[in-house]
Amino acid sequence: MTKITPEHLTRGAFVYVRQSTADQLVNNHEIRRRQYALVDRARALGWAAVEVIDDDLGRSGSGIARPGFERLLAAICEGRVGAVVSIEEASRLARNGRDWQTLLEFCGLVDTLIVDEDGVYDPRHPNDRLLLGMKGTMNEMELSLFRQRSLEALKQKARRGELFLTVAIGYVKTSHNRIENDPDRRVQEAIALVFVKFTELQTVWQVHLWMRQ
Repeated sequence: MTKITPEHLTRGAFVYVRQSTADQLVNNHEIRRRQYALVDRARALGWAAVEVIDDDLGRSGSGIARPGFERLLAAICEGRVGAVVSIEEASRLARNGRDWQTLLEFCGLVDTLIVDEDGVYDPRHPNDRLLLGMKGTMNEMELSLFRQRSLEALKQKARRGELFLTVAIGYVKTSHNRIENDPDRRVQEAIALVFVKFTELQTVWQVHLWMRQ
């Protein structure tokens, strides 16, 4: 028996679009195109009314405000959502356990389906709820592993002396992780003046006052 009923189709299908960082917005266009293409998938499944929520582009799912996700939850509670559609796996909708369980709870209460590229899920059915819960747990574990690997990579670069998160004023980072003097002559002259005045005035505070004057 199909999980999509006429009641679901009378409500809208909401396509939730998200990318975590500004860098992804600039460099990863394909993932965004795939997410917007879910409008066609929703229509192929029978929905005539499809709404796209893309307020959270460039926003991480970990611990910061996501107005798009909040708008999605509000629409679900109002009974306007027949299905929530997301790419790859449904748990991409929420990148932490609290948000994921909240989404499942709301969808189960008002009979809203969750659709991803693998299939259609009804959070009211125990088997689907179990599978969705496992997807959320695996997603959290995957995110934790990514963070752990990134941190270890930073530590390895630091051990080699190649980790430069910031560069002191007066220097610039060049190719091959080299640090060189800033080629801007005005910058060089300003820094040289600081050292000249420090030699003359003997205290940083006096140099600061002199610079301000």
